[in-house]
Amino acid sequence: MSLVENGNTRLGRFVETPVAGEIVRAFVPPPLPPHPPIDVLRLLDRLSLAERALGRLDGITVLLPRHDLFLYMYVRKEAVLSSQIEGTQSSLSDLLRFETEAQSGEPVGDIREVSNYVDAMMYGLERLKTFPLSLRLICEMHGRLLQDGRGGNKDPGAFRRSQNWIGGTRPGNALFVPPPVTELDTCLDGFERFMHEDASRLPALLKAGLLHVQFETIHPFLDGNGRIGRLLVTLYLCVHDVLREPLLYLSLYLKTHRAQYYRLLQEVRERGAWEAWLEFFLDGVAQTANQAFDAATRIVALFKQDRERIVAAAERANSALRVHDLLQQNPFATANRLASQTGLTAPTINAALADLKRLGIIEEVTGRRRGRVFGYRAYLDILNDGTAPLQAE
Repeated sequence: MSLVENGNTRLGRFVETPVAGEIVRAFVPPPLPPHPPIDVLRLLDRLSLAERALGRLDGITVLLPRHDLFLYMYVRKEAVLSSQIEGTQSSLSDLLRFETEAQSGEPVGDIREVSNYVDAMMYGLERLKTFPLSLRLICEMHGRLLQDGRGGNKDPGAFRRSQNWIGGTRPGNALFVPPPVTELDTCLDGFERFMHEDASRLPALLKAGLLHVQFETIHPFLDGNGRIGRLLVTLYLCVHDVLREPLLYLSLYLKTHRAQYYRLLQEVRERGAWEAWLEFFLDGVAQTANQAFDAATRIVALFKQDRERIVAAAERANSALRVHDLLQQNPFATANRLASQTGLTAPTINAALADLKRLGIIEEVTGRRRGRVFGYRAYLDILNDGTAPLQAE
């Protein structure tokens, strides 16, 4: 397909701009939607599969006995994966144990960054109930994402006022240089307009894919662009009722296929190859939704099976069931926290934990005599699938 039609083009333009004593060519993308228009016919089969997978995932939330718990865990899994793409080494177990043990002081290092991501995500989801998806909301989430972390000196909550770049040791040898500050307001204004337009008549899933790339290309913040850009996909689909619950998170797919992901972003910028990107994006949506559906199904079956084992074999079934219920909310627990949450005495809690350990449902994970932490291993195994920290390439 030709990239030029009626004077419009899918190709952006380069602007020479001075940065740190050298002149670099910064890329300014054309506004969305692309011209010539997206070849939707080429994408129909993949679009249908993705929509079907999302519908199936959305449907299971009605069947889950505690869909809020599934959402709670999936938000944390996404926070870990999205942060890993940016270089953190925290695992999901690290985050959950930190939340469980309530260690003194504030989270540090990588766990702080993941914890901030959870906060930014939950803030955005709650804010959408009364406020539109907009540049202002994106800035508010960014402010929470970078609070008190390594990005705390990177203007949290504010669009950049200096040039940034991607890859390389300096702007002159960078893989990609986003728009200069002088073009940023125009790019962002076009971005926000496209979020709310209806004239293109594009399906919401395709618009979400277009918006993600455009945001990554504009790269409007000094830090945190990738994490906000990935979160934007889920928020957009919730706003447009493609999802009733925010259960679709693409970071595992993008982490697994990150070389292809970065290549396709560049091909959009260099050649206007939007259809190739959208094929990859739709495949990711379908695969991710199917994985989440399968995980939800496995979790429901596990909880049911373990409850039946407790009823049949536990010496103190009632208290063991209460502890098991709390372990569904967080698969790590301490005796003190369980006593506080249930109102049961310490001896009763310890007896219930001993029952669950004997049945092989939980195990002690610290090896300590005091302050012991118990983990719901089979539940953790399902949640941890794919969350091992990235290895350097």
